[in-house]
Amino acid sequence: MPRPEAIIPHRPPFLLVDEITEIVPDERATGYWHPTGDEAFFAGPFPDAPVVPGVLLIEALAQVGAVAAMAGETDADAIPFFGGIDKARFRRQVRPGERIDLDVELTQRSKRAGKGQGRATVDGELAC
Repeated sequence: MPRPEAIIPHRPPFLLVDEITEIVPDERATGYWHPTGDEAFFAGPFPDAPVVPGVLLIEALAQVGAVAAMAGETDADAIPFFGGIDKARFRRQVRPGERIDLDVELTQRSKRAGKGQGRATVDGELAC
């Protein structure tokens, strides 16, 4: 599988996907992110109880969705911008060292925009 940065323009420190494990262009993609605990955001609001901020779980899902959308893209200048979030829920805290499995299915796609549904899980347990 290609590295995510071979498909999407995101780069560290804001690339939140370590590896893509499956791609069906314009349909779906799966991957994972394994935050180590060394990331700067862990020093933020809960230094004694570090958790991955929910907004970063959403961004990681969006990046996997962008991989699905961009894998089949022929326009080299296309940039996948995040347009919005509907019905997001956070079900579990994610701690440093836990692997977050990311699964996104594209549900609508046009030349200008797209929509998808995603799930972030840790050890099979729904996190987002």
